[in-house]
Amino acid sequence: MSSQSLSEIRMRDPFILEVGSGGYVLYGTTDTNLWGGPATGFDCFTSDDLATWEGPIPAFRLPAEFWADTQFWAPEVVARGGRYFMFATLASTAPEAGPRAIQVLVADEPIGPFVPWSDGPVTPRDVPCLDGTLFIDEDATPWLVYSRGAEGVAGGEPGIADGEMYALRLSDDLRASAGTPILLFQASDAPWSKPLWFPEGVEPPEQLNLAKDPLFTDGPYLIRSENGSLLMIWSSFGEEGYAIGVALSTTGQVAGPWIQRDEPLWARNGGHGMIFTDPQGAERLVFHWPNETPDERVKLVNVDVADDGIRLLDDTGSGVSDSWREQP
Repeated sequence: MSSQSLSEIRMRDPFILEVGSGGYVLYGTTDTNLWGGPATGFDCFTSDDLATWEGPIPAFRLPAEFWADTQFWAPEVVARGGRYFMFATLASTAPEAGPRAIQVLVADEPIGPFVPWSDGPVTPRDVPCLDGTLFIDEDATPWLVYSRGAEGVAGGEPGIADGEMYALRLSDDLRASAGTPILLFQASDAPWSKPLWFPEGVEPPEQLNLAKDPLFTDGPYLIRSENGSLLMIWSSFGEEGYAIGVALSTTGQVAGPWIQRDEPLWARNGGHGMIFTDPQGAERLVFHWPNETPDERVKLVNVDVADDGIRLLDDTGSGVSDSWREQP
């Protein structure tokens, strides 16, 4: 374990949890061969100043005879009832295990060790699902918001051409689903979303079984403004590569309807973000940038979360427009 800056930590899909008084834990996709190699698990890092991070610390390692063995992505951790719950995207090389899914893990400490909590995946087992984020609504109902993405089942039909975002009610103990998925929106609802593309010479992993030139959705994160508006950041591809967009629930409820901002919040080759508040009270957007493997690093920028949108405050070169406050 060593002290590192964010520029030294290779990570995709970062998530920062505040613990104690002024302490933070950073989680993310940390396996070296994250696209197709055997999975190791998830590492985490700790900090008390958001600048210097201690780690890596093994937060989760595969238990014996675990159903998943590859492509461990996008862990998010929440504190609830004195314990810590991780929502992780996992996949298996065994066809009988089913497609990519989201499972809930649990630990007594924020750095783990995490162990399985749900009895296998909580998302539907007939379609690939990814990037689950927990949201607790105003009547204390827990919701898992997740993406249908654009991938298909390995060896089966190719994925959908228009990625989808869903909400699924969970049991109060976060151990199982408690309803049927609700479709929130499709990638094509956002004017800025463009077909997924890969850099010259790079082919998409075969096991993703993508549709031709798909639009896709991933990386949702929900946040309320000071006055109660419900906003979601999520990722897709735009004109300049991987990007982060903003959606607004017109009812203030998870089920929506959701309307999309015309322009992305972050447009240039970075995404899968979340928002937290730092010790000075500033709202910070954390995401990975750039998007190319193995160059991904964790990026922090200041944002303003308002009732009708989210605006970058202190970064240039994002490609963002000034139309964030315009109503669709």
